Amino acid sequence: MTKVKICGIRQLDHALAAAQAGADYIGLVFVPQRHRRVEADAAREIVSGLKASGSKADGENVPRVVGLFAGQPVKEVNNVVKTCGLDLVQLCGAESLEYAQQMKAPVIKVVHVPGSNVADWNDLAASIQAFRTAGHLVALDRQADGLQGGTGQNFDWDIAAKLSGRGQEFFLAGGLSPDNVARAVAQVHPWGVDVSSGVETDGEKDPDKIRAFVENAKQRDG
Repeated sequence: MTKVKICGIRQLDHALAAAQAGADYIGLVFVPQRHRRVEADAAREIVSGLKASGSKADGENVPRVVGLFAGQPVKEVNNVVKTCGLDLVQLCGAESLEYAQQMKAPVIKVVHVPGSNVADWNDLAASIQAFRTAGHLVALDRQADGLQGGTGQNFDWDIAAKLSGRGQEFFLAGGLSPDNVARAVAQVHPWGVDVSSGVETDGEKDPDKIRAFVENAKQRDG
């Protein structure tokens, strides 16, 4: 079944809406200067409230909580993981495999993909496989100068479909919404999908869009 991650959560009620909709992961942003960034106190409130809420509607465990970081010191990241009770770390910058191996939680490594015209498929596939072989998850997101995800821009899904066809497993991110996620899943067959701005209205998470996104992402399964 396609996994779903709702990213950029800043409020407990939005985390609970994601859980009730059947999301598998939620993401909290700790990257400096990002407008969806949460402070540690707010993050702890979201994590504790979510984990105290019980089970998802489908009877599985509550969503796992992912903290997003980009090029921050290893000690800082691991301290946030511990103090906020995070389940996973998502590395959104140019972090190396050696860096990822120092994390005190399972890792999702973002691999940035050009909007089109991938010059070397072997390099891209090798980058994904290196992290996968080390036991990490991977997310494919649009490459954008000066930004590490959250742009709301997609890349050529044919690129992702070719990588999936080669047996690569990954989260598909960038430019997804309730309106196009079912088509993306059908075309790409990703291990999971990751959304932030696509489930927002006027810059805030929209529970109706979250529910629609999860439903549409998972309706292709089976």
